Amino acid sequence: MNCAILLISCPDQKGITASVANFVFQSNGNIVHADQHIDEQANTFFMRIEWTLTDFSLSREEIARAFSPIAEKFGMKWDLFFTDKSLKIAIFVSRHLHCLHDLLYRQRAGHIVCDMPLIISNHPDARGMAREFGIDFHEIPILRENKEEQERRQLEILEAKGIDLIVLARYHQILTKQFVDVFADKIINIHHSFLPAFAGRNPYSQAYQKGVKIIGATSHYVTEALDEGPIIEQDTVRISHRDALSDLVRKGEDLEKIVLSRAVRLYVQRKILRYGNKTVIFD
Repeated sequence: MNCAILLISCPDQKGITASVANFVFQSNGNIVHADQHIDEQANTFFMRIEWTLTDFSLSREEIARAFSPIAEKFGMKWDLFFTDKSLKIAIFVSRHLHCLHDLLYRQRAGHIVCDMPLIISNHPDARGMAREFGIDFHEIPILRENKEEQERRQLEILEAKGIDLIVLARYHQILTKQFVDVFADKIINIHHSFLPAFAGRNPYSQAYQKGVKIIGATSHYVTEALDEGPIIEQDTVRISHRDALSDLVRKGEDLEKIVLSRAVRLYVQRKILRYGNKTVIFD
């Protein structure tokens, strides 16, 4: 079933929901999903509406032009998407491959509906997995003295592949501002804890030494400020004094897989709307 999706944000005021719903109705559309939220402190209205294109009287090319007067009336920021356009996702990874394998499995099983045509890594470890899944693999080692040059190479590959979203599946490199700006709000990272907590190297060892009772994982958009981008998804698991360090690592990696896959699936389904340094996640 092919559908259109509108993601909308604007100052809260009367008549927004009725106007949007009426726009779909008057063009013979059938709404299959609608969700909205009001941030009272910011006086901002958010909406996701999805309708079938079967029997819809406007062509895809006409929808944006027809909706523009409504958007202008309410001062909307808005994006239009179509569910039959499969997003192309590139996965960046280093040596920890659990999140990469999980994403590839879920995509192959149809749990995340998208294309994953590209894996980029600064190490060779994922080459075999890329071959197994029939995915183009590029090993691009990065050192301090060649970082900008290698990022330009990465961007050329991403452009050639027509990539829509980058997923950092435990990629142990900090992206430059220049790189992030090219893919603003189109890079998702997985962080091995709640943010901020146990920053730096060996987070599970730090948590183990502190005797924590829960550990967490956080998936967020990548911004210029390290690990401070808008949060998309988080989860936790209980820790006992009986757990060894290896148990923390195992439980943590399980969480990372779950949290990252949820975030990617939400993005693919166009259920994330960023505003400021926050996100609205639609049901």
